[in-house]
Amino acid sequence: MTILTRWEPLRELSTMQDPMNRMYRLFRESYSPEGPEETLTNTSFAPPVDTYEDEHNITLKLEVPGIDEKDIHVHIDKSTLTVHGERKIEKEEKEENFRRVERQYGSFTRSFTLPSSVDPGQVSAHYDKGVLKITLAKKAEAKPKQIKVNVGGEKTLEARVRGRA
Repeated sequence: MTILTRWEPLRELSTMQDPMNRMYRLFRESYSPEGPEETLTNTSFAPPVDTYEDEHNITLKLEVPGIDEKDIHVHIDKSTLTVHGERKIEKEEKEENFRRVERQYGSFTRSFTLPSSVDPGQVSAHYDKGVLKITLAKKAEAKPKQIKVNVGGEKTLEARVRGRA
């Protein structure tokens, strides 16, 4: 049996991003004029994001372990949500003793274009156990509405309608 899968080029680009970041980091560590020690504190990264939607909200979950909540900033400007943060290297460890560093340090910025159905005044952010959860409420006119349909005056059916009633 053959299964058809929808091709989404943006998904493929995001799966290529991590290996490209690793190659860039390896190149910087190998050929950087300041040496590999300096690159420990000067990298940037893009935390992974899960996005999902239900009839009332759009929710984003960013994986940002090891970042203090005071170092995370969430902004909305018109129809763009921007999340900026920074993971600082721990100063109590001596950098020259590192044999291998796989955790990424530095600042990140992720921007998302919001659909017109989002109410920019109804946004909340919650940080717990290394996951930043941003909930964007939809405008009332974008939420599904229940409409009662009378048939023959006695029976009532319910229909789900998206958009305006």
